[in-house]
Amino acid sequence: MTTDPIRDRKDQHLDVVLSGGGRHARDAGFDAIRFVHEALPDIDHGKIDLGVDFLGRRLKAPLLISSMTGGPARAEAINSHLAEAAQALGIALAVGSQRGAIETGGTDGLTQTLRHRAPDTPILANIGAAQLTRGFGVDEARRAVDMIGADALIVHLNPLQEACQPEGDRDWWGVGAALEALIRKLSLPVVVKETGAGISAATARRLVEMGVAAIDVAGAGGANWGLIEGERATDPADKTHALAFADWGIPTPRAIADVRAACPKTVIIGSGGIRNGVDAAKAIRLGADVVGQAAGVLEAATRSTDAVVAHFEIVIRQLRTTCFCVGATGLSALRRARIE
Repeated sequence: MTTDPIRDRKDQHLDVVLSGGGRHARDAGFDAIRFVHEALPDIDHGKIDLGVDFLGRRLKAPLLISSMTGGPARAEAINSHLAEAAQALGIALAVGSQRGAIETGGTDGLTQTLRHRAPDTPILANIGAAQLTRGFGVDEARRAVDMIGADALIVHLNPLQEACQPEGDRDWWGVGAALEALIRKLSLPVVVKETGAGISAATARRLVEMGVAAIDVAGAGGANWGLIEGERATDPADKTHALAFADWGIPTPRAIADVRAACPKTVIIGSGGIRNGVDAAKAIRLGADVVGQAAGVLEAATRSTDAVVAHFEIVIRQLRTTCFCVGATGLSALRRARIE
């Protein structure tokens, strides 16, 4: 019986995350940020507008189900649950890496059925930046988009993960130039995201100059993909190597604030260690337009669409109550709320 190493690896990733492993050694730092409570809010909790425009579509809440995936035994069910939940809630969906599907001709549930399940949802396709110097180009990017009817393409940056992954792609020479060429040639929005170590202001400015449509800072504080690779490694030296990076990266609140200051007009997705709707509100206050969550909803995604919907309904309720308790009638007002 033959096996697919990419899909096997993705299954191992899910096992680590679902078992509670691979967490960053420190939290994202949202607890250090506190809103000033408004004891007399002259607003109606039920009329608070959480809507936001994103990639040409209107979201009912500023939330993105961030990239996650697994091997073929799990991926189709997970993707179906996520797409149906995103449609029901009016939020955005980013799929996991489509490298395996493109290289092997498989689907992992990544077909036009996803678009049929979420006809009104912004859907983002996904490939890795490291593959852009290894045979992936405009044609492969278009295939990733077309196979799910996506609105945009995510290109993810994961140098720490690749450096800690036993099979990782460690030669990144020319990746920046290849990424810029892809952005210039592809006739749809390209979003660039990290995978849990954050994006600095300087890198964000470089990406904006390349022409990116949005930046997902994906800061430190949630899943640590260096540690995840260390946990699935069989060589003790690989495990020891990865452990040194347990607290590596730019914390999410700092990454959001720094990128917003450096790129005032750029669409920013704030992700990395978002635990609840209060954290989401803090991310928006610091400069995020949309907030992403992946590991926090993964367990629900393995169970059912209803479980994913229930999870995000609580997040949305928490976000709405935060707005209520700072006297914000919508996201614009939330961005001006007092913090200490």
